[in-house]
Amino acid sequence: MTSISVIVLCGQSPRHLYFANQVCKVCNPKAIIHESGTVAPFKKALNLLTNQKKLWRKVFRWSRDRKRYAGNKEALFFFSHKPSQLDQPNLRLEVPHINHPDVIKVIDKHNPDLILVFGTSLLKGNLLKKGRLGIINLHGGLSPEYRGADCTFWALHNQEPEKVGCTFHYINEGIDTGNMIAHVSPEIKETDDELTLFWRGIHDSTATVAELLSRLEQGDALGMPQTQKGTLYQVKDRSLQGEKKLETLLRNGLLKNLNLGKRVTWFYPENQYPALKRSTLTP
Repeated sequence: MTSISVIVLCGQSPRHLYFANQVCKVCNPKAIIHESGTVAPFKKALNLLTNQKKLWRKVFRWSRDRKRYAGNKEALFFFSHKPSQLDQPNLRLEVPHINHPDVIKVIDKHNPDLILVFGTSLLKGNLLKKGRLGIINLHGGLSPEYRGADCTFWALHNQEPEKVGCTFHYINEGIDTGNMIAHVSPEIKETDDELTLFWRGIHDSTATVAELLSRLEQGDALGMPQTQKGTLYQVKDRSLQGEKKLETLLRNGLLKNLNLGKRVTWFYPENQYPALKRSTLTP
């Protein structure tokens, strides 16, 4: 456990609650700020009704996710049969969007060393300047090759299962483009699917937070610039045809005989460490 003070910005799904709980165990937590995403619901509904393509994509995604998440699978993965809730609800604040003025107020009140982000919309403006040690995001893909949304899906769809994983990176004004701190890739099992790989990547990344905070507390200058542009995937890019392609690939043995265990790669400025400093987690 470190003495670093932290504010967590995250969503409200079981994976986000799990992340917040585990972070709070290894630092000096000051607040957990949830983004509810309830901004201007009437305006959003009107926009969907006047944009048929966007409405269809929304209905398709809702229908697909309702089927995939049936049976409370995500909560069972992260919490087993325990309630999926915060261990320290007294730290909780809910805001309609992550750039709400109340977020700045809480951060200024506590003046945390670090802000950790997972599963929110894009941070903007003065919020990007907060945190003595900066703002670090957990992104569900390996940047820079896989940025944006549904990165586990796209790595599998592109027949690159070895590139399934997550990235800790500093946040800048771009989308998953800040200096990389670590890549965390999960063990891959033949019986996995997109969701189990995504969740295991989040689980393994969360387990890496303690080491991340320890390195920061020791004064390690973490972070390497992303020298390649990679690909930015958006929600609208994912289609029914792509879904069917992935189903076929998995059914035909995409994940067989890979022998890939958990992997963690840390990134440092090139002038400090000419080569990547790698540590490997074994199953």
